[in-house]
Amino acid sequence: MTQDRLPTLDRYLFAQLLPPFLISLGAVLAALLLERLLVLFDDLAAAGSSLATFLGLLTDLLPHYLGLALPAALCVSVYQIARRMSENNEIDALMASGVSLIRYARPFMLTGLLLGALSVLLYGYIQPFARYDFRAGFYFAAHTGWAPHLQAGMFAVTGSGSVLTADGVSHNGTVLRRVFIRDHDNAGVVRIVTAEHGLLTIARDRSATRLDLWNGTILTDPGPDSAKTPTQTHFVHSQRLILQKHTGSSFRKRGADERELTLFELIRALHGAPDNGIAATELRGELHFRVARALAIPFIPALAVALAMGAKRRRPVLGLTLLALSLVGFDHVLQLGHGLVAARGLSPVPTIWLPELVFCTFCLAVLLRRSRGSWRRRKLTRPS
Repeated sequence: MTQDRLPTLDRYLFAQLLPPFLISLGAVLAALLLERLLVLFDDLAAAGSSLATFLGLLTDLLPHYLGLALPAALCVSVYQIARRMSENNEIDALMASGVSLIRYARPFMLTGLLLGALSVLLYGYIQPFARYDFRAGFYFAAHTGWAPHLQAGMFAVTGSGSVLTADGVSHNGTVLRRVFIRDHDNAGVVRIVTAEHGLLTIARDRSATRLDLWNGTILTDPGPDSAKTPTQTHFVHSQRLILQKHTGSSFRKRGADERELTLFELIRALHGAPDNGIAATELRGELHFRVARALAIPFIPALAVALAMGAKRRRPVLGLTLLALSLVGFDHVLQLGHGLVAARGLSPVPTIWLPELVFCTFCLAVLLRRSRGSWRRRKLTRPS
């Protein structure tokens, strides 16, 4: 009977954990992304970038904030489940049937172990590529093509020598009314383009700015030395690309920052001679910091369960506050240790791994003490 009951308990706790974990993960991600999205959206709107560019940069931001949201969502969801089951006397019933608090916390710690393994992949491989893609995408959105900062009645000169102006401009210089364009080529041909409406957007390949015109006229003058006569063409819709001259047409290679290197690349750079100009102390601090953050995740559920098992009359916000302070304080201590290793060249053992050992030991010790206390209370209340 015991062998049948334990898998049933695990399945029940996993089923209880999944919905609040997904809800907490979405809420934490939204809270972390909100401020950054507003700043990003304002910068891209000022540069005249399209919605597709915004969505692409948003996708590159998700791995960074997902690494922060996973431990927080796991912590909050485990605490809520343990607190609710404690208030409903479900945990008391489990312990009365011989299930210890440590056994109760085992499915949550296994979930933390799985998330810790995924975090190694996230911190070690996905985030470096996503960070580089975000920087490259933002660079191309801000510098590639011709950034439309037009004002009504202002003459703008493009990289090809064309002159562009519009009587009316709105939406940060992207929507134009009564457009006038004058351009010429090396053969001396001059073209005058007028249109009722226009729209400026970044091209899909981010190599230029796309200008769409509607209801206009193209007047072509072949020049005084040509035997051809000037022509006039009416159009309903016309499209053209406005190029800009650049000193560099491509973004730098990945690896100029240690945060853009994967775990294997960090290890190879530490044991070899890196040609990217990154100091060995910065590589060492980044490597130990990533591994330490991932290894601490399986111990978070133990602390959450222990703090949720307080007195039932005690307000749950007290335990949740203590839990949040513990996690935030531990993360700041790791960041401080990372900075000391990278900037001062200190050993990662006392600066990163000693706080890691203290935190993990503290999580297990609090759970063990809470489990022993619950066992003693159950023995005292058991009828003789």
